[in-house]
Amino acid sequence: MVLKLPTPTAPFRIGTRGSPLALAQAHETRARLSAAHDLPENAFEIVVIKTTGDRIQDRPLKEIGGKGLFTREIEDELLAGRLDIAVHSMKDMPVQQPVGLLLNTYLPREDVRDAFISPMAKSIAELPPGTTVGTSSLRRKAQLLNRRPDLEVVEFRGNVQTRMKKLADGVAACTFLAMAGLNRLNMESLPATPIAPDYMLPAVAQGAIGIEHRGDDMRAAGMLEAIHDRATGQRLTAERAFLAALDGSCETPIAGLAELDGGTVHLRSEILRIDGSEALSDAASAAIEDGAEMGCQLAKDLLARAGPDFFSWREH
Repeated sequence: MVLKLPTPTAPFRIGTRGSPLALAQAHETRARLSAAHDLPENAFEIVVIKTTGDRIQDRPLKEIGGKGLFTREIEDELLAGRLDIAVHSMKDMPVQQPVGLLLNTYLPREDVRDAFISPMAKSIAELPPGTTVGTSSLRRKAQLLNRRPDLEVVEFRGNVQTRMKKLADGVAACTFLAMAGLNRLNMESLPATPIAPDYMLPAVAQGAIGIEHRGDDMRAAGMLEAIHDRATGQRLTAERAFLAALDGSCETPIAGLAELDGGTVHLRSEILRIDGSEALSDAASAAIEDGAEMGCQLAKDLLARAGPDFFSWREH
């Protein structure tokens, strides 16, 4: 099939949130598409969509609807035909897509690790008892309280720049960000220390950019095929199958990381009580083509170990 390529007068519309990190991810997508199809960058238009998650900054995500808060308005514009593709941070994406949309293109994955950010300490171990830590992530909160129950955790939402201002204002002594975001924003000057996944297993799909398009848009599918990173897709297949089987959301402290070794995918996983009082972990390996089945089974094994009351704190 011969693709009808976009032009500066009829550009390909790339939907994104408006945060500096979201824009950096959209610009990376545009640059890769431009290079892959030998087109000028002005043949692609970046369209900023303000989402509910961006508008409401004073409440925890679980109180206002969870992960879909960062995607719903963008997906509505995509379904309406006012966008050609949408660029997302994969760790923000629900495991179910709206009918009519496909999420099957991934850019090469960045650093998966969390970053510890503090002007007063280089690591979690250095924090004095009672130190106030800011995070909006239930996973990071649960993992931190599991390792350091003597610390205090406060809600800490906003983009990188907002969180750094909160640190400077003394709202908390330290916080966490994703290394991937810092790298994409070229923020090497921040006092950031990477945290080994053995100590703090990252969120499912952390560090990965996903690109969504309409299922019936063959032009978008053909253009995206040229920039899809197969290895990232194979890793996320296992991780997101694990997440889906756990009914994962922003109300659930879940961590998971898949890594490839030749034709094998290895998946490490963890689920926690929200207060950090208990953490269960497991790992499995399988042939890459069996990654989704393995992820699902690993989730079932963890749930069987956890018992019926492990997630009893969840709001239904």
